[in-house]
Amino acid sequence: MRDIYSRARNIRVAAFDVDGVLTDGTLYFTASGEELKAFSAHDGHGMKMLKDSGVALAIISSRSSPCVEQRARGLGIELLFQGAADKLAAYLDLLGRCGVSGAACAYVGDDLADLPVMKRCGLAVAVPGAPAAVRRHAHYITRAGGGRGAAREVCELILQAQGSLTARIAAHGG
Repeated sequence: MRDIYSRARNIRVAAFDVDGVLTDGTLYFTASGEELKAFSAHDGHGMKMLKDSGVALAIISSRSSPCVEQRARGLGIELLFQGAADKLAAYLDLLGRCGVSGAACAYVGDDLADLPVMKRCGLAVAVPGAPAAVRRHAHYITRAGGGRGAAREVCELILQAQGSLTARIAAHGG
């Protein structure tokens, strides 16, 4: 765990996949074809605390969905990459926009499309439901599942490693 905290101390940007990370991976469609997603309020609060601490937040998703755009807007996430068939290209764009190296970026993924990014970031995180090939490349595997607290767990881990978790909890009424 010491290595994880060492990696987490350097994080200045945290990027998250959507389906399977910020959601449980289930895809919901209405009869008219509109896509619906369920997001955890606890994950969102953790992301807000991390953003308030000065860590930039990003979303990188291979799919595009208006509800993801709405969720990002609600969390104040301006670094939104949807329809990113090449997640590595989106990640490299993200690093350039933020002016950081890969060592300063955490990435949370759950599937094979996330591997190119996970292999190049400073803190690669997978959720427990990720395939074994993905979990093998993770520095950390969350205890909580995607859409069920995994993002919150990662945010609190980074905040703890950077010594600001207690202050963020106090700032949010704790």
